[in-house]
Amino acid sequence: MKTPHDYDFTIQTLGPAKKPSPIALSKTPEDMIAGYVTDDERIIYDMNAAPGDKFAYERKHLIEKAGPREYIFFAPEKVHAAVVTCGGLCPGLNDVIRAIVMVLWHQYGVRRVSGVQFGYRGFLPDFGYPFIPLKPDIVRNIHCMGGTMLGSSRGYGQHTSEIVDRMEKEGVNMLFTIGGDGTQRGTLRIAEEVERRGLNVAVVGIPKTIDNDLSFIDRSFGFVTAVSEAVKAVHGAHVEAQDAVNGVSLVKLMGREAGFIAAAAALGSRDVNFVLIPELRFDLDGENGLLAHLEKRLEKRGHALIVVAEGAGQDLLEAVSTECDASGNKILGDIGHFLRDRIKSHFAAKGTEINMRYINPSYTIRATPTNPVDSVYCARLGAYAVHAAMAGKTKMLSGHLNDTFVHIPTDLAVSVRRCINLKSALWRDTIEATGQPPVMF
Repeated sequence: MKTPHDYDFTIQTLGPAKKPSPIALSKTPEDMIAGYVTDDERIIYDMNAAPGDKFAYERKHLIEKAGPREYIFFAPEKVHAAVVTCGGLCPGLNDVIRAIVMVLWHQYGVRRVSGVQFGYRGFLPDFGYPFIPLKPDIVRNIHCMGGTMLGSSRGYGQHTSEIVDRMEKEGVNMLFTIGGDGTQRGTLRIAEEVERRGLNVAVVGIPKTIDNDLSFIDRSFGFVTAVSEAVKAVHGAHVEAQDAVNGVSLVKLMGREAGFIAAAAALGSRDVNFVLIPELRFDLDGENGLLAHLEKRLEKRGHALIVVAEGAGQDLLEAVSTECDASGNKILGDIGHFLRDRIKSHFAAKGTEINMRYINPSYTIRATPTNPVDSVYCARLGAYAVHAAMAGKTKMLSGHLNDTFVHIPTDLAVSVRRCINLKSALWRDTIEATGQPPVMF
C-alpha cells in the first residue's frame, strides 16, 4: 500500500514568475483584504492519523495550494489563451468556460481568448473548424444552459503533433483543457510536445468526469448535479414500483468503472433496495444471487427498486466487446437491458406476475445545467486554473482536495482511476441504506 511519501506533487513551471500581478491584493495581515497565495502554502494528502504517528514531509510530498500569485509569468497583453471541452457532456462545462474567460479578461486584462470547437478535433486542419473568439458578452449567460457552447467530441488527443502545430500557428501560449481521464492524458502529451519544442506554453486541465473517478481530487464538477438529477429519476422509479402489483423498477445510471453516482443516488433517495456497481461482484443465480434476494424482497414488500451502474456486472454478459471508443474507454455491454430481460424471464418461468419498469436517464442527466452548488464549484475551479496558468504553471490540474483548492500534477491524476473501496464508510453506509446483502455470490 502506498504512503503519502510515495507521491511527488511537484508542479512544473515554465520559469520564474517576475511580473507583478495586475490583481491588487493584500500584502499585510493587518487590513481586511484577501491576500496572495505563495508556493510555500501547502497541504498534506493523507488526512488519516493515529496517536504517536510522526511524519517528516519533504516539499515534494506536500500539495500546492491554488490561488492568485503576487508575481506572474506571462505579460497579459501577450497572452493568447485557448479553451477546449472534450469527451461526453457533463453539467458545468459552460460554467467553467465562463469562469476562465471572465477571470482572464477582467482580472488579468487578457484580450485574446479562443474557443476550440468539438474537442481535440477542433485543432486538426482536416476538420476545418475555426477558433471562436471568446469575450465576456459572449459567455455571460452560458452557465444557465446545459452542454458546452464549444461543442465536444471524443478522441483525437493522440494527434499531438498536429494539435501543437495549430497552437503554434494561432500563437496560443495558454491552453485550458476541460475533460476527464482520456482528455487529460491527451493534455499531458500536448504539454510534453510543447516542452520538446521549447515553447513557453502553459497547459492546465480542469478535471471533468461525471463518474467522479479521477484520483487526488475530492469530486469532479457536475457530480453533485448528476446525483441530484439521478435521485429524481430514482424517486419516480420508486413510485412506479410501489404502485404496481409486484412492481420492479430498474434504473441504470452512469459509472463505467466507479459506482459513485449509483451509491450517492441510493443514499440520497433512501428508497433503493439493491445497488449494483462495477466494483461489486454479484451473481444472478444461486441461493445468494440477486434473483433469489429479489424474490424475497417481493414476497415481503411487494415491490423492489434496483439501481445499476453502467459498468456493473460485465462478467455476466455473454458477449462483451474488447473494442474501445474514441476516448480509449472499453465499450461496455448493456447491463441494463440484460438485467431487465433476465429478471422478466426468471419470474415468467416461475409463473410469478411482475410489472417491470426500466429507466435510463443518463443522457438527460449529462445535458442538464448545474445546480447552484456545482455552479459555484465550477466558477472557482476555472478561476484557479487561470491563476495557475498566468503564474506559468503547467502539466497540472486545478482541483479540490481536503476542503482546499489545489494544484495536482496531471501525470499523477491520470495514473490510476478512483473507485469505491468496498470496505469504506461510503459503501458501508450504502449497504445500510439499501438493506441489501453485502455479498451476493
